[in-house]
Amino acid sequence: MVNNSPFVVKASSVRSVMLRVLLALMPGVAAYVWFFGAAILVQLALASVTALAVEAFMLSLRKKPVMLFVTDGSALVTAWLIALSFPPIGPWWLVVIATLFAIALVKHLYGGLGQNPFNPAMGAFALMIVAFPQLMSQWSAPGITDLAVQLKLIFGLRELDAVTMATPLDALRTALHTGATSAAAAGQLPGAGLIAGKGWEWVSAGYLLGGLWLMQQRIISWHIPLAFLAALGAMAGIFQLVDASRFAGPLFHLFGGGAMLGAFFITTDPVSAATTPRGKLIYAALIGALTWVIRTFGAFPDGVAFSVLLLNICVPLIDMYTQPPVFGHKKK
Repeated sequence: MVNNSPFVVKASSVRSVMLRVLLALMPGVAAYVWFFGAAILVQLALASVTALAVEAFMLSLRKKPVMLFVTDGSALVTAWLIALSFPPIGPWWLVVIATLFAIALVKHLYGGLGQNPFNPAMGAFALMIVAFPQLMSQWSAPGITDLAVQLKLIFGLRELDAVTMATPLDALRTALHTGATSAAAAGQLPGAGLIAGKGWEWVSAGYLLGGLWLMQQRIISWHIPLAFLAALGAMAGIFQLVDASRFAGPLFHLFGGGAMLGAFFITTDPVSAATTPRGKLIYAALIGALTWVIRTFGAFPDGVAFSVLLLNICVPLIDMYTQPPVFGHKKK
């Protein structure tokens, strides 16, 4: 015998959701290791251990059940997003301090999981790139995958000239500031082509694959990723049409930097993002447009973190003005 509808579907636990988010990051991590070596795994381990330790310490200070919240996976997701946003050969203390800041201050200072108005990972990224811009721009070059060399850079001496390179977004920013931007528009910068052999586009493709799986699993909805990528791509496409010798095209922006990671794993944070369907579209579209503006005219090569934090501030206002009308009532 089948009962009449409506049926109540059992809600996914926080642990189940966070585990699937971590699994969705795996294709991007695998591409990262393939092209840039195992240093990223070391950074993931450092961030994870730090996140769990700080989470347990803060929970004990706040007299909360430690094991219940430490094992829910939320701290690990924050740790992984920090590690994947940072240079893989950055000094060990860089990702440790960032993770400590994200968990202790951005998350627990506001009351813990579900209370933080800002994305913890992006708060940590913004702090570290302002405080240590040089260290945050030292990315390993493709082909330098010797783990012994990478471990020396992470834990030892910082002899970087022979093993670092500018990311495509770094090169674009330099070209824009010097006026030599025709190479960017023509796809001649490192990684500017969709398949350029540099690895960045494959890492982005891995995040795209994982993000689509999250949508299929209904962990995230389509609103935020689509609006973010559409706005970023549209801004790049319009300005490339205006001046193709100066502005890089949509593929460059969508598959370079943190665009795919941001679209599916950062902007979709259920705590700090907009919650109404129309609000999600507005929120994500503004992040995408602002990301392009910061990338093109700002002082930093990638604008995802700052765009997310600025729109986090606007979330209460966006949600307030995009609430759907109550059934049976006209919207005022």
